[in-house]
Amino acid sequence: MAKNRSRRLRKKLYSDEFSVYGFSVSCDLNIDKASEYDVVIDELLDFVESRNLMIGGGASHSKFDCFVVAKGRYDSVTEDDRTAIETWFTNKPECTNVEISALVDVNFAI
Repeated sequence: MAKNRSRRLRKKLYSDEFSVYGFSVSCDLNIDKASEYDVVIDELLDFVESRNLMIGGGASHSKFDCFVVAKGRYDSVTEDDRTAIETWFTNKPECTNVEISALVDVNFAI
């Protein structure tokens, strides 16, 4: 049964038209030196910020995992953002086994 919620409540709950979407990224890294690692991460951050996105996650010199969201409070990533991030990772020779998830609701996807 559908719930009849006010616009104000839907906004507070990030539901319906206020849903926020993001996606996860995972890949293996082939990096030997810390300086090379720093360069790749800095390039990634510059690219992500240029699209008005944010990432959170973790990495080592052999593995990288993150979740990508839009910067705005009620903004969502788009399929274009997802494709651009996927292209960026697949064009990097240091990144292999790139896996990009489908767009998921960041608040209720669990």
